Amino acid sequence: MIEERWALLLLGWAVAAVLQAILYLRQRQTHDATLVDAGWAVSLALLALLYAVLAPGGLEHRALVAVLVSVESLRIAWLVGRRIGHGEDARYAELRARWRVRGREQARFAVLFQAQALAAALLSLPFLLAAFNAHDGLEPLEWAGAALWVAAVSCEAVADRQLASFKRRPDSAGRTMREGLWRYSRHPNYFFQWLTWVAYALLALAAPYGWLGLSAPAAMLLLIVFVTGIPAAEEQALKSRGEDYRRYQRETSAFVPLPPRPA
Repeated sequence: MIEERWALLLLGWAVAAVLQAILYLRQRQTHDATLVDAGWAVSLALLALLYAVLAPGGLEHRALVAVLVSVESLRIAWLVGRRIGHGEDARYAELRARWRVRGREQARFAVLFQAQALAAALLSLPFLLAAFNAHDGLEPLEWAGAALWVAAVSCEAVADRQLASFKRRPDSAGRTMREGLWRYSRHPNYFFQWLTWVAYALLALAAPYGWLGLSAPAAMLLLIVFVTGIPAAEEQALKSRGEDYRRYQRETSAFVPLPPRPA
């Protein structure tokens, strides 16, 4: 067991850094940086499992956070992994072209992969705190977090299936998905994924210093809404679907599911 939270967090960062370094070397061979997204998700699962094994908290707390994080993170890694080998993600292809012109392609990608490792370590704080919970038995906040997690993951999976089904339709080319959960939010998958981070924060809140775990859903909200999530996705959607997507933007909430607005 590792008794100091900071020591276990540093070990987790080292594990994530090693994994992303290996994936970076693979990227040098394949010229496909989509690997970094799969690596980020796998890192979260590895960190949750690492904390569950080495933290001194009660077994039920450690097992709960390890199972929830692993199931969701490995699900995301599997979804991303299915895209590998079918062309680099458009975001990374654009960055590659831009950085190659400046002669800094691989140096910038090395930084990108390690930045993802650091982000995974910092965002794993709720997992770490929950794994140090020594209370006898699960607490009401943990039950609430688990219930929220089940609802969020279920809705996220539904949104993913709805979108995948739409993309398989022959009439979907150049059109925007407006059915199911996508009628109420332009990014329901991101919204419900964010709710899983709220669930992890609830697990952490039951533990000493658990309030520090609130930083993870706050950071994820900023990243999704303003940095790497919605802005990049909508930029690509506007390029490929033009006016159809602009109309969708006018009619549909960007993040939180809400009734559609009049056209």
